Amino acid sequence: MSNNQYHLAQFNIIKLKDHLASPVVKEFSDFLAPVNQLAEESPGFVWRLKDDLGESAANIETPYEDELIFVNMSVWQDYEYLKAYTYQTVHSYFLKSRKKWSLEIEGHRAVMWYVNEGHVPSLAEAKGKLDLLNESGSSRLAFSMTDVYHSDGARLKK
Repeated sequence: MSNNQYHLAQFNIIKLKDHLASPVVKEFSDFLAPVNQLAEESPGFVWRLKDDLGESAANIETPYEDELIFVNMSVWQDYEYLKAYTYQTVHSYFLKSRKKWSLEIEGHRAVMWYVNEGHVPSLAEAKGKLDLLNESGSSRLAFSMTDVYHSDGARLKK
């Protein structure tokens, strides 16, 4: 159920066990480009954060002091499209296997919120949404994958 006025933004972070060039995170690093391409080719995809070369977000300076924190941000037409990509494609393998190459982070690692159609969220905006989720819990302004809201502010019934 897509709302033409709003799109769904998502931002997530991962703390890698080592730098992207390390053998410890090789599988993760090797599949960044194909998984990003899969996202771009998925139904409902709108936009994703990329570096100046138009590739991954791996080389973008993040709002985090820890250089092992890797960020990812994308915009989708709605939650159902994002959910299908996240859990029903090869992306789900990387989600389930993240402990191989990442360390635990206190609090939420991912946040979603609605943006006006055509708006490209900034990293500062995204970090603010993740901070809001971690400080105040899920709300229509910033929510988790387990406590989803519609663009009208109503909670999604699962």
